[in-house]
Formats: sequence, C-alpha cells, structure tokens
Amino acid sequence: MEFKDYYATLGLQSTTTQDEIKRAYRKLARKYHPDVSKETDAEARFKDLAEAYEALSDPQRRAAYDEARLRPQREPDEDISHSDFFESMFGRQARGARAQGRRRATGEDHHAKIIIDLEDAFQGARRTISLRMPVADAQGHYTLQNRQLEVNIPKGVREGQHLRLAGQGQAGDLGGPAGDLYLEVAFRPHAHYRVDGRDLYLNLPITPWEAALGAAVTVPTPAGSVQLTVPAGSSSGRKLRLKGRGLPGDPPGNLYAVLGITVPPADTPASTQAYEALARTFPNFNPRSALEA
Repeated sequence: MEFKDYYATLGLQSTTTQDEIKRAYRKLARKYHPDVSKETDAEARFKDLAEAYEALSDPQRRAAYDEARLRPQREPDEDISHSDFFESMFGRQARGARAQGRRRATGEDHHAKIIIDLEDAFQGARRTISLRMPVADAQGHYTLQNRQLEVNIPKGVREGQHLRLAGQGQAGDLGGPAGDLYLEVAFRPHAHYRVDGRDLYLNLPITPWEAALGAAVTVPTPAGSVQLTVPAGSSSGRKLRLKGRGLPGDPPGNLYAVLGITVPPADTPASTQAYEALARTFPNFNPRSALEA
C-alpha cells in the first residue's frame, strides 16, 4: 500500500507544531472547499486534507504516523481508496478509539461564499443556501453531504464581509460543540451599478445640449429615482455625487454618477444641417488642442 505523506498534503514539514497544522488545514480547506474552489480536483483535494488533518491533529496518532514513516515501505497496491491507508494505520474503529484519553473538542469552523443581489444589501433578505460539508463516519471515512440553511442577509451588508452562523460548522469531537460557519458575501454583477465598499458608481448618459446648457435629469438608485442637476459645461467622465445614496450604513455610502455624452446620429437632412450649423458657430473650437506640440 502506498504510504501517504500527510505533511506534504498540508504543505508542512514533519517538525511543524500542532498550531501550524491547524492553521495550514484551515487555510487549505477554505481554498479547496468544493463550494468555493474552481479547481477541477477540489473535492478530492478537500477529502485528502481532511484525512491528513484527522491523522496529524491528534498527538497520539501523529506519533504513530511519524514512527511508521521511518519504517521501510512496501510496493504500492492497486485500487486503493483514499481512506484505506488511514485505516491500515489506525484501524477501522480509529474514530471511536480516539475517545480514550481525549477531551471533548469544538469542531472546525467552516468557510464558504454566498452570492447575493445588490438589492438584498439595501433591503435585507432571507435566503436559502445549499452547502456541501465534510462528515466522517465511524470508520473515519470523509464524505461531503448536502445541507440547506436559512440565512438572514442584514441590511447594509458589504461585499467581502463575513456572516457568522454560530454552531453551523463541522461537528465537534466526542460530543463537543460544533464549529461556526462563516459566509463571505459577494455581490452578483449588476446591470447598472459598480460597487466599491459602500459607494456605488453609475454610468449616466446625457445629451450634448444637457452637457452644454445644464439640466435636471432623473437618476435611478436602488432605493428609487432622484433628480440630479447636471452643471452647464459638463464633459464626459465628470463624476457627480449623490450623498448618502450608496449602500446603507453608518455612515451610508454615496452614489457617483459618471457622465457620458451620447451624440445623436446625423441621419436626416435636418440633423445634418443642425451639426453643420453647430460647426459654423464654433469655428475655432478644437478639443485636441492640448495634444498639439
């Protein structure tokens, strides 16, 4: 049977400390969890990580494993399932045997992502999510089981914020309390708004005469439409701030309307004449003058 290098699985050396083992497992478990990772082998990697941590997180098991590493290794067998090596090292009843001389322990925290609509952050919402979480049976085999949870989305939640669901992580050891579930919030791409912290950015088209003469235009926001004054002489790229119209909070974010001048087509005799008249009105206007040497 092929000898598994549990230290290499966790990216560690054999001299590592127990705290380093725990930190490495948590970091890699977040990276390769099938609900988060885009890697094609994420599920297999995740199971290998769980198996390695199961062996090395217990000092007695780790000592037995370290002793076995120094023995001559046999040739690998064919068709070995991912936990056969674990059972050969610690026995089929290894999980039950751990209870002897050990204390109750809190389960590992679990990390995943939740994707929500921008409107959920404005109003708050309740969403049902489905997660796959590792569960070990009496023989120490890890499988990913589906769970459905109801999640309250608080008003004003930000992208990248972590929502904590107490006691919804992995089950504890020897009847200990379960760990916590941490959901990292991500916003689904929006058709109109770009999010930066609590601020929102909206590309706002305006006409050439609105830019030149100034105008009051209607601007949509997630909380409803508002009126915005476009100053006379505005150019494309100018940002106008709508204070407090971003994501809710203390203080709330702002909404920035980024102006973009949309030119109507010269596709009729009348529109062509209008542009020709405009050109005659401003014979010396050259928007590229700053580029000239």
